[in-house]
Amino acid sequence: MKGGAFIYTDSDYSEVYIPEDFDEEQKMIRAMILDFINQEVNPHLEMLDSMTDKSLMPSILKKSASLGMLGVNIPEIYGGMDLNMITTLIFGEATAYGHSFATSIGAHTSIGSLPIVYYGNEAQKAKYLPGLADGTLMASYCLTEPEAGSDANSGKTKAILNERKTHYLINGQKMWITNGGFAHIFIVFAKIDTDDKLSAFIVEKEFNGITLGEEEKKMGIKGSSTIQVFFNDCLVPIENLLGDRQEGFKMALNILNSGRIKIGASAIGGCKLAIQKSVFYAQERVQFNSAIAKFGAIKNMIANMYVKTFAVESATYRIGALIDQKHTALMQEGLSSSSAKISAIREYAIECSIAKVYGSDVLCDVCDEAIQIHGGMGYAVDTGVERGYRDARITKIYEGTNEVNRLLIVGELLKRSFQTKEIEVLSAMKSSSIKALVSLVTFASLRSPTIEKRISSLKQLFLILSGGAANKFKNELIDEQEIVMNLSDILIESYVLESSYLRVEKLRNQKTKNMIFYDNILQVISYRSFNKIRLHAKEIINGYSSGVENKILHACVSSLIPNYNINVKENRREIAEQAYLEKGYFI
Repeated sequence: MKGGAFIYTDSDYSEVYIPEDFDEEQKMIRAMILDFINQEVNPHLEMLDSMTDKSLMPSILKKSASLGMLGVNIPEIYGGMDLNMITTLIFGEATAYGHSFATSIGAHTSIGSLPIVYYGNEAQKAKYLPGLADGTLMASYCLTEPEAGSDANSGKTKAILNERKTHYLINGQKMWITNGGFAHIFIVFAKIDTDDKLSAFIVEKEFNGITLGEEEKKMGIKGSSTIQVFFNDCLVPIENLLGDRQEGFKMALNILNSGRIKIGASAIGGCKLAIQKSVFYAQERVQFNSAIAKFGAIKNMIANMYVKTFAVESATYRIGALIDQKHTALMQEGLSSSSAKISAIREYAIECSIAKVYGSDVLCDVCDEAIQIHGGMGYAVDTGVERGYRDARITKIYEGTNEVNRLLIVGELLKRSFQTKEIEVLSAMKSSSIKALVSLVTFASLRSPTIEKRISSLKQLFLILSGGAANKFKNELIDEQEIVMNLSDILIESYVLESSYLRVEKLRNQKTKNMIFYDNILQVISYRSFNKIRLHAKEIINGYSSGVENKILHACVSSLIPNYNINVKENRREIAEQAYLEKGYFI
C-alpha cells in the first residue's frame, strides 16, 4: 500500500503486523536493553539530571556500545547491528525506560548517525561509522537556529568556500543541540555561498573554530546535554560535505521522518512505565480502609491509560512493518540498502507523523494521569512519576511540533493527491460524496454497523469534508490551519482506530486467549474515537459551510457516525482489573 492510501483502502488483518508477532531475537534484544537500563542507568537518574558529573552520560553511552546499542542503525560492515525498522522501534520503546538516557542515545543512533549512514560516501562511512558504533565517537545534529525552528531552511549559518577550494569556512549559531556538550561529531546544516537551500557537513570538534555554550536548564530530559554551538571560521575540508550540495534540507526532512516514528515507539515505553508505577501504587495505597485501586475513578484512569497505549502500540508497529516491507521490495528492485531505507521512510511520511503526534499526545496524557493517581506523592521526586511527566512534554515539540506535523499530514496527503498524483484520493472524494448523498436520500445508512464498517465510514467522512474544504479554499486551504488541523485529527484517529481493530481481529483469528479483554479495549478505543471525530467534523463544517450545505454536511456526520452505545464504564473496569492482575501493561 502506498503511503496515505489507507484513507480510501480497506486493510485485511492478515496483512498487518502486531506486537504479538515479535520473534524471540527481538524479545531478547528488548530484555537486554531493559536489563542494561536497570543496572547502568536507573541507579544514576538523580545524578544524571543534576549534571554535576558531565562525564556520567557519555560513560554510560560508552558502556552501551559493548552491547551494540550505539550501532543499531549502522551497517554490520562498519561494526553496527543494522536493525530493521521494527527492531529499531523495539529499541526505542525499551530505551524510554531510561528517561534522559533515551534522548541521548536516540540522538546519537538516529539524527547523529543516520545522515552518514544514508548520505555519506564510502570514505566518510569508513572513517566515522566504526567509531560511532563502538562509542569512541559521539554524534550530534545541528539544524535549529534562534530564528530557524520549524522553518529550518531559513537558517543563517553560512559556509564559504576558501580561495584554494580546499575548505569551507562555516560561521553561524545552532541551538538545542542534544549531546552537544560531549559530541565529537556535529552534523551541521548551512547554506554555501548564496545558495537558497541548505547543505550538510560532517564537522569534527577538533576542526577548531567551535565554541560550546553552557548547558541549557530545561523542564525535562535534564540529564541529556543540550547546548548552543557557535561556529566561528570553522575550517571544514571539502571532503566533509555530506551528500550533494543543497541536498541538506531534503536530508533533514528524511531524517526527521525517521525520528518521528521513533517518538511513537518511545511513547509506548514511557506509557508502559507510567502504567506499571500507577498500578503498583494504586494497589498499595490505602484510603478509607480500601486500596485506591478498588475505586471507580482510579479504574477509569488506569483503563484509559491502557487503551491509549494499546492504540499507539498498534499503529506504530503497523507503520514500522510497512516501512520494512517497502525497504525489502525496493532492494529487490536493485536499490542499495541505504537508498531503499530513505525511500521507504519517505513513502510513509504521513504515517510517521501520525505516530509522532498521537504517540506524544498520549504519552503526555498518560504521564499526567500517573501523577494524578499518585496524588501528592506524584508531585514528589521520590516516586519518579514527575520525571516522566516532565520528560514527556518535549515529545510534542521536537522532530517538528505537533501542530506542524498536523499541517504536514494533510498537506502531504493533498500534495500526493493533486500534484504528484501518487495516490487516488480525488476519485475517492467524489465517490464518497455520491455515496453519502444516496445514503441520506434513501435512508440507507446502517444504524448499528460493525466497527469495520464504522471505520470505513470515518474514512468516507474525511474524504467528504476534505474534498469540500479543498473545493472552497483551493490552493489556500493549507492556510486555513484550524480546518486543516481538525482534518488531520480525523485522519489520525481513523488510522489509529483501524490499526487497533486490525490487531484485535488478527488476535481473534489466532484464537488468542482472553479475547473479551481485547474486545473491551477495542470498544473503549472506538467509543473515544467516534466522539472525538464527531467534534472535529462539526468544527470543520461550521468553519467553511453555511445554509443548506451546512445542514447536509451535519446530516452526513449523524449518518456516518451513528451513536455507539456501550457500557463504557464496565469495559473500563474490566480492563483495569486485568491490569491489576498482571501488575501493569502486560501485552
